[in-house]
Amino acid sequence: MAAKKNSRAPRIDAIRLDGLTDGDPALLSPNENVFGERFSGADLSGLDLSGASFTECEFLDLLAHEADLRGTSFADTRFERLNAPIFAAPRSRFRDVSIEASRIGSAEFFDANWQSVHLANCKLGYVNLRGARLNDVLFTDCTIDELDLGDATATRVAFAGTRIGTLDVTRSILSEVDLRALEVSQIVTLEGLRGAIMTPYQITELATVLAQQFGIVVED
Repeated sequence: MAAKKNSRAPRIDAIRLDGLTDGDPALLSPNENVFGERFSGADLSGLDLSGASFTECEFLDLLAHEADLRGTSFADTRFERLNAPIFAAPRSRFRDVSIEASRIGSAEFFDANWQSVHLANCKLGYVNLRGARLNDVLFTDCTIDELDLGDATATRVAFAGTRIGTLDVTRSILSEVDLRALEVSQIVTLEGLRGAIMTPYQITELATVLAQQFGIVVED
């Protein structure tokens, strides 16, 4: 009998932010490199910050509705109390990033690259991670209306105390994606769950969804 393979939890690296200086959001521009700055109470709504790079930065009480963050990079960066009805960051890069106590309506992260990312105590509407690459990502105590992982590649992703309305895993490639502490109401395309980790109870609950997908009538 083959040995049982133990799953690995996401590796979330600690973010150390020392000696930050106060940044001026009015000076931000596309393709700019920003290092070691703190933005507190900033309003980036509608600004074009595409292609910019933020390293060892902190954003507190940030408003970022419809800011253009296409292709923007964030490394060793912390967000706390981010508020954005629409957060547009397609093809962005997040490495060693934490997002805490934040509210986002529609989050456009398609084709993004996430490495060591932790979202905690966040309320999210539609999260579009289609085609994204996720490595070592943790969702803690989050509420998500819809999480779209269609065509995404996810490795060592876990959910702790998190609830999702609809999870779309159409054509996803999952490896060590831990769903055991996740409460989910609906899953789109069960085939995409290959590589996920679930409890026996969760598998039993999926029987109803499986019957619906294949048109099976269940009667006593």
